[in-house]
Amino acid sequence: MPETKKDKKSLPIAGVFFLLIVIPLSLMAFLIANGMFKLGVTIKERAVNVLDAKSQEDIKARAVNTANEVASFLMECKKDVQVATIIPSSEAVYKQFVSENKKPLWVKRDGKVQKTLIPLYKELALIDKNGNEKIKIVDGQAVPAAKLVNVSNPANTEYKSETYFAKTKDLKKGEIYVSPATGWYVNKAAFEKGERFSGVVRFATPVFDQNGFAGIIVLSMDYRHLAQFTDQLVPTQAERVFETDAKTGNYAYMVDNRGFVICHPADFHIVGLNHDGTTIPTVTAQNATELAKKGDEALNLFQLGFLDPNIFKVTKEASEGKTGILMYKFGGNTKFVAYAPIKFYASNLPEPTGFGWIGLGLEVEKYNEEALKVTKNIEKESKAWTATVILVLIVAMVILFFIMLILVRGISRSLRSDIPEGSEGDLSVFNEDDEDDK
Repeated sequence: MPETKKDKKSLPIAGVFFLLIVIPLSLMAFLIANGMFKLGVTIKERAVNVLDAKSQEDIKARAVNTANEVASFLMECKKDVQVATIIPSSEAVYKQFVSENKKPLWVKRDGKVQKTLIPLYKELALIDKNGNEKIKIVDGQAVPAAKLVNVSNPANTEYKSETYFAKTKDLKKGEIYVSPATGWYVNKAAFEKGERFSGVVRFATPVFDQNGFAGIIVLSMDYRHLAQFTDQLVPTQAERVFETDAKTGNYAYMVDNRGFVICHPADFHIVGLNHDGTTIPTVTAQNATELAKKGDEALNLFQLGFLDPNIFKVTKEASEGKTGILMYKFGGNTKFVAYAPIKFYASNLPEPTGFGWIGLGLEVEKYNEEALKVTKNIEKESKAWTATVILVLIVAMVILFFIMLILVRGISRSLRSDIPEGSEGDLSVFNEDDEDDK
């Protein structure tokens, strides 16, 4: 058989071989690549919705858990002050009581953050029925008798205006008075230089003898033990940090039963006292600009309805013992907040408001930026996998092409070897007859 005719017979074989393999392979690759692309788009579209819904529920649940943790902590303090009424009233016993009540705190020492056991109470005081301090332990040390004062006069108290004696002396046995978080105000300039709000929450209860009312016991809890519940909490991550950053918009805060902010990563929002014992003015529609210029930006959330009505709504609902989620504008940004009441009650903290509430806030715009980063990563991965499939297809087709050439040559050689010599002529005759018939 002439070489050209052999080649002509080989070409259909090669074509059939190529089509039988390449067409199914191409179709399969197309379906895989298209499926991957659509899956990437679907995941990308659903990612934000799933993250948003999950984030809202997680943050709400975390707000409730945090509020419950604070309530349990305050209940421990309430039990401690009740225990303090039945232990022997002596300096030695009181010092031991204070030294044995410690809890871990993260503190910064020599530029390093470390967890250490810190006394839960800064002070323990026994006060007689006239308001005279009889025994007082401060920072683990007994105060000399010459420095003891009469606290029935608020001006004699540490913060110049405290009324815990008057609020406690008329209570029944077992009842507890709990003071607000009390400390000197820290303005914005001082905060930026590293100063932080410091103070106490006082737990007081009356003591009685055979003659009736004999005085009161006061345990003054170190404010830092309360603040750590929110100051170290980032709503969207499991790990706690030493100190959250308000600039991220992703933080927790605590509000008392009056609507005053008492724990916040920006301490200049915490309501404190002037050094004459008066409460620092809080931001209102009338003084907002003036206070911002001074860097005095203490907040009462009941007064912030002028920024967004939902701020007032959140505060009102939380003070009614409700849990929920709302959006509001603050500082020009949209805030998502989950809120939950702190279910701790005392003589001056009745239901449903109790001690106050926890807010876990998230700046929506910044959260959406993070969600968008996730979706972009998903899209990038999808495109990368699609490109990989296409590349594999091209390489496979090139390899198959060369395999096809090798096989076709082998088939051609096999055909030539199987055809007897001289048979080409006979085949030519048949081919000519066929042409004549036509």
